[in-house]
Amino acid sequence: MSVPDVSVVVAVYNAMPYLTECLTSLVEQSIGASRMRIVAVDDGSTDGSGAELDRFDRRHPGLFTVLHQANSGGPAVPFNRGLDAATGRYVFFLGADDHLGREALERLVAAADQYDSDVVLGKVVGVNSRHIYQDVFARTEPDMDLFDSPLPRSLANTKLFRRELLERHAIRYREDMRIGSDLPFTLEACYRARRISVLADYDYYYAVRRFDATNITYLSRHALRVETAEKVMDFVAELIAPGKQRDAILLRRFDHEIARLLEDDFLRLDRQTQQRVHDGVARMAAAHLTGDIVAQLGAETRIRLAVARDGTLDDLLAVIRQDAETGIPPTVEKNGRRYAGYPGFGRLPDACFDVTTSPDWPAKLDATAITWNGGELTITAHSSATPAPSVSAEEIPAQVDVAGHSLRIRFRLADLLTRSAATGQRRAVSAQPGRFQPDLAIGRHSATGAAGAAALRAPRVRMPMPAVRRNGRRLAIIRPSVDASGRLMISVIPLTARQVTARLWRAIRRRTTL
Repeated sequence: MSVPDVSVVVAVYNAMPYLTECLTSLVEQSIGASRMRIVAVDDGSTDGSGAELDRFDRRHPGLFTVLHQANSGGPAVPFNRGLDAATGRYVFFLGADDHLGREALERLVAAADQYDSDVVLGKVVGVNSRHIYQDVFARTEPDMDLFDSPLPRSLANTKLFRRELLERHAIRYREDMRIGSDLPFTLEACYRARRISVLADYDYYYAVRRFDATNITYLSRHALRVETAEKVMDFVAELIAPGKQRDAILLRRFDHEIARLLEDDFLRLDRQTQQRVHDGVARMAAAHLTGDIVAQLGAETRIRLAVARDGTLDDLLAVIRQDAETGIPPTVEKNGRRYAGYPGFGRLPDACFDVTTSPDWPAKLDATAITWNGGELTITAHSSATPAPSVSAEEIPAQVDVAGHSLRIRFRLADLLTRSAATGQRRAVSAQPGRFQPDLAIGRHSATGAAGAAALRAPRVRMPMPAVRRNGRRLAIIRPSVDASGRLMISVIPLTARQVTARLWRAIRRRTTL
């Protein structure tokens, strides 16, 4: 049998009914069965996923290699077993919940051959309002630099890899990590690669947000997440020498994984877990938080990290509680510098609270009410700064009316609907000093706050009922919500047959377990 162009590795654990669409998207790939193989590893599923793999194998003889094993507790073991069984020139990893565009593999392989690339990332879009950072997909880039680009924000394993690269450097998933094992895997592959290409010309990968949210990453608790973050930090420090390249990777870790450990839901943890997270974050900040990284973090993240490093657990709880329950603290002028007046200021080192050079601090807003008003979503908010900032839901600007420190923010429902993907979209609402700047709104820098965009917080606001509106021939749900950090999100969710099927499937599973 000839060597295929690409082997697709799918790690499967309780992925029904999403698995059916995943596998269908593979067998219908335009690259053709002669140029691909599918290696699917059933990691001890109990919901019929293993039987579904066997059904596809029977219907497509020679295309599938299906392996069954006892549950390993995470995706690393099945991904490694699948990679060991792969034979293609390239290997692609696909989540069992997700699916591919019909031309995805053909286009990815063609690009890898054309550009002589070791790693190729095709555009990823979210389904069921799953939020996917899009800044890395601003344009097709045949040769993207790992350290001077948005790529460190997109280190999931949903990429095409040259298999020879993985074998030459013995790159495998870390089996001591229940979650997050794809990050060190992908990072090392990108670090070792001669060329990384990014394709923005087609919707290659559809990343699905499960309605039941039962996969291991969604359910992972803080203690496991801080353990994982420490392992990733140590891996980065071993792989990359100190300096700007290491900082470029660690910046994303602090601004994403570590910052999420200290969001408003931290207040709801038990004391023992809070202490464990505090101590882990303090260790990581003391070991790896350089001045260059600090300068690129948003004020809220930087303050929480500094207080975790230099203060006690109670100091950290007081800072988070201020944002979650009281609102934006006052700004204190002292010796020509500006400080955020959180609890602990004046007792902990002043540097923990310094916002003098933080462009996002004047853009911090507290939402006080959210209502539907005809064809608009209206948000009432309070700003401590003057003049008041502009507000956007990523690339969609809002109309902002100002009366003193009170703002009336209005989003047209028509804009939210027409400018959302057909698969749904989830947008963070953020504020910017001065006039609306689209480059910030699409998230090119706003995740770090370095360019002056701050997420609009709404931790104490009662959310209105979702609105159902017609979007062309279909109906869609528009739903404002707050995430675990207290930040305001707006989701547009299409009412599709898949959504109804998923809800019925959950109901059936609940009945069978009673």
